[in-house]
Amino acid sequence: MSHRFLSPLLCALLLVTACGGNGPGTLSGAAARIYGGECAQRAEREIIVYSGRTENLIGPVLEAFACETGIDVAVRWGSSTQLALLTGEEGDRTRADVFLSRSPGPVGFLEARGLLQPIGASVLNLVSEENRSAHGTWIGFSGRKRVLVYNIDLVDPEDLPDSVFDLTNERWRGKVAIPATNGSFIDWFTVFRDQYDTDVAARWLRDMVANDARYYPNNRSIVEAAGRGEIEVGLVNHYYNYQEAAARGDDHRALNHDLADHDIGSLLIITAATVTAASDRVEEAEELLSYLLSEPVQTYFTEETFEYPLAGGVEPVDLLPPLTALEIGSVDFDALGGGFEETTEIIETSGILNQ
Repeated sequence: MSHRFLSPLLCALLLVTACGGNGPGTLSGAAARIYGGECAQRAEREIIVYSGRTENLIGPVLEAFACETGIDVAVRWGSSTQLALLTGEEGDRTRADVFLSRSPGPVGFLEARGLLQPIGASVLNLVSEENRSAHGTWIGFSGRKRVLVYNIDLVDPEDLPDSVFDLTNERWRGKVAIPATNGSFIDWFTVFRDQYDTDVAARWLRDMVANDARYYPNNRSIVEAAGRGEIEVGLVNHYYNYQEAAARGDDHRALNHDLADHDIGSLLIITAATVTAASDRVEEAEELLSYLLSEPVQTYFTEETFEYPLAGGVEPVDLLPPLTALEIGSVDFDALGGGFEETTEIIETSGILNQ
């Protein structure tokens, strides 16, 4: 990839993902399963992606996209929250063309600041209305359901709660883990505030702290801790436990528990993609968004990362339970951008980070 347009700082921070002009043997295993054909000749086209989705999950998709289209892709990796704040600081000077987020909250944050541009109808129409922005500025490309992961040796399934509100009971004192600084938890808690009122949500979090809930930095660390028996239960996205079980087999001693269908703890949170207002490579950016919604990529998401596909006529892999929970259609994620920063402040002042 040419770096003629990149500052030295960006060059140090961006990972180049490209394989134009090479054969399929140069692709990683996961990327080759998405696209197994010959790589296109490089066409002097390129885009920059700010990705809040981790490299191990979305990297193969970007690699396959570069190979199939000949469009070079440079990626800046980070948390969705950090990258949204960075893009907000950069404003119309940002070099990002595409912003990929683990959840819509950071995207709403950018939209509220006028830093996104409308996506073309041909891309928007690849997903149903409930899985895209009402303002046409983002599309969802996979879904993660909130669940309670539990250790099967420490917890009787009959004792598991129906609601997150039950977790403040004495029965669960010191036994519940929360990924309080994780982007998906921040989005979930913002929806919690929107659905129940800020005072109710903040009181729940304070009650969890008073009940000795334990802080972990992310979903995966909670799933691993549950598998080891370090904790009894934890609030996480569903797919981490499937990934851990696939990697460890019978040695992994944890299962997912679905809370009641309409409990806030069963929210379906979607990953979101958008095009920045500063981008002058809209055609290439929308090609990438369309690629995320293509059948091979949607199949990859459900068969390899165990997420719920949102487009491409692809059904969820058999091991995923049907979606009967509080789904994205019942929540106005476009309205959440303004609550993004306040949610973070409530979490930081709750005391959970000291648990």
